[in-house]
Amino acid sequence: MEKSKVFFTDFRTSFTENLMQKLNRLVRTAGISQIDFQDKYAAIKMHFGEYGNLAFLRPNYAKVVGDIVKELGGKPFLTDCNTLYVGSRKNAIDHLDNAFLNGFNPYATGCHVIIADGLKGTDEVLVPIDGTYVKEAKIGRALMDADILISLTHFKGHEQAGFGGALKNIGMGGGSRAGKMEQHSAGKAHVRRSKCIGCGMCIKVCAHDAISISEGKAVIDEDKCVGCGRCIGVCPKDATTSGRDCSNDILNCKIAEYAWAICKDKPCFHISLICDVSPFCDCHAENDRPIIPNVGMLASFDPVALDQACADLCNAQTPLADSRLAENMKQADDGHEHDYFHYNHPDTNWKSCIEHAVKIGLGTDQYELIEI
Repeated sequence: MEKSKVFFTDFRTSFTENLMQKLNRLVRTAGISQIDFQDKYAAIKMHFGEYGNLAFLRPNYAKVVGDIVKELGGKPFLTDCNTLYVGSRKNAIDHLDNAFLNGFNPYATGCHVIIADGLKGTDEVLVPIDGTYVKEAKIGRALMDADILISLTHFKGHEQAGFGGALKNIGMGGGSRAGKMEQHSAGKAHVRRSKCIGCGMCIKVCAHDAISISEGKAVIDEDKCVGCGRCIGVCPKDATTSGRDCSNDILNCKIAEYAWAICKDKPCFHISLICDVSPFCDCHAENDRPIIPNVGMLASFDPVALDQACADLCNAQTPLADSRLAENMKQADDGHEHDYFHYNHPDTNWKSCIEHAVKIGLGTDQYELIEI
């Protein structure tokens, strides 16, 4: 397969070009105008940030993308689907409140916000794909009703997928609540009793009453657990962890198949920003110190090549001192010195998502990085 073009620019600015102008130039140079936007609905799929988290992308970036779509004759809207877990985005009302509080409102971005899977996360479209793991993807209706998809992604670490990039933003982020449950169903968390201190933090974030305390240790009921991974991220002692079998690989493969279900029948364009690269997902109500310095902004028509380029650029950086990554690297020596996402979450395999996405024809991991 021919290499995909991935366009890149760093975060350096000048007196004549600020970051928003630089993003505008990047997106236009990458060829977004090749898409026919005239009178078409364009979904800008992004993450509005859990309330309390400050690592999510600034609304200013969304405004840049929305303004470009308008100039090209399109009708943009910002969108995301509801979450499985307890938090500020579990239904459309709370989700909209959270989006507005974090600055994603029509006054700041010039775009309306539509929660793609409706009030309770049940407004979905069943998309037949006959994949290896998914036969019928359950996608938020507004994403499928849109004529064009633009993914605007904050690239960061993730406790189950390894990292959160364009594929996860589209695939997991685009699934309805039932779709998210289907993707997570392969991976059940378990408790390492020797590390558990019985603090109950995992109980507070579990939306499915799957965790209890017995003899001073957390116990997870696998029949109730949906595998959302919130307990993994919130545990102060890293006592909760994902299964040591192939569950995370299957999760990543399902993410790839869900992303393909959304992208396969419509024009798509993808943008990722590597900044404030926190070790955990933006779904957390807090963000830890970044694990690497800010890198830059990237854009491509190929989400697979984009994710691979982002991972490569991150792995070429120097870890920030006192970050989770630096601490983990001091404690381990297993030959993964240039794979920061492995060190960040050793039980994950981020490559499995990209490998499966290539296999099903969503894109290629071979790319030409074009710096502007």
